[in-house]
Amino acid sequence: MIFWVASYPKSGNTWLRALLSSYYYSEDGAFDQKLLSKIDQFPQKRYYSNFDYDKKIVTDTSKFWLKAQEIINLDKKLKFFKTHNILGGLNGNQFTNTKNTIGGIYIVRDPRNVITSLKNHFEMNNSEALKFMLNKNKYTYDHHLENDYSDFQLISSWENNYKSWINQKNIPVKFIKYENLYIKTYEVFKDLIEFINITCKNQNKFNKKKAQKAIYSSSFDNLKSIENKKGFSESVLSKIGTKKISFFHLGPKNNYQNIFDKNYQNKLNFTFESNLKELNYI
Repeated sequence: MIFWVASYPKSGNTWLRALLSSYYYSEDGAFDQKLLSKIDQFPQKRYYSNFDYDKKIVTDTSKFWLKAQEIINLDKKLKFFKTHNILGGLNGNQFTNTKNTIGGIYIVRDPRNVITSLKNHFEMNNSEALKFMLNKNKYTYDHHLENDYSDFQLISSWENNYKSWINQKNIPVKFIKYENLYIKTYEVFKDLIEFINITCKNQNKFNKKKAQKAIYSSSFDNLKSIENKKGFSESVLSKIGTKKISFFHLGPKNNYQNIFDKNYQNKLNFTFESNLKELNYI
């Protein structure tokens, strides 16, 4: 069965997967970049190899979301999967269901800091990044592949994305805030592991020593150091030239108040006011 590690882009998903992969797939909890591959992304091209679809049609793979997951689940083993997809439907096709999914974690981040991270990752200006976050029809794909939308993900708007996961009642989903994970890493991570074990009927007890090692070795500073020395598998090429964009940009030091002027801060506060209140950011 699939257990989702879900989020809107640039909200802490990679950090969360580093923690989980270190805890569940290493001997002692030590992070290794190779461990991230244990938590693969869905939707993704490789999972549609058994199906006949038109890669030039943006949404065509959505009709195979459930069938692809059924194949993934044939061995009936627990698998973690990363996704930025909304938890909903498209053209009558549901992203997932209780037959294929056992549970999930959703990590949300202050949208005023998401936008600064999006700007860096996708090389956008303020206006482009905000438009990106507000676009209810927004999707992503591997833009380096010409006329190939096989990796299509429907992320929708930032608001629609998080609400699609927290407002549904069919699948048990643990909702966490990036900021809480940073401030109280051990407490929040312990709670996550216990939620996963209970949801997945895993009889293993929480391993404190392994968790502490995972937290230490998956710190932002350590991940950034690894990227600087060895590169990072999930970093993307710049639109200009062949240089890769730094994946671990600012991390917890990312503060919109130090990046945007007062007028733009006010614009963001107004745009996301109801969400900021709902999520207790203001």
